[in-house]
Amino acid sequence: MPIVPQYTPNPNALKFGVGVEVGGPRSYVSSNAADDPVARDLFGIEGVMSVFMTADFVTVTKKPDADWSDIDSAVTAILERRFPDA
Repeated sequence: MPIVPQYTPNPNALKFGVGVEVGGPRSYVSSNAADDPVARDLFGIEGVMSVFMTADFVTVTKKPDADWSDIDSAVTAILERRFPDA
């Protein structure tokens, strides 16, 4: 299953279905992202404000002034690397 971003009611958040269990629910902001290797990698992308993981998806919220065109492909690449069986 390819990892494809899905729109949410919040224009600053995209849901990425990964097709495998990610655990959770867990929420991360930059101050606690080091607790999880996936969250840590996602916060390496400029513009990421928060990460939420549960069931088989990851929701990434961007900062209001960030542009999805700079973020979504980087998020997808990280999730494909972290969840190769998706």
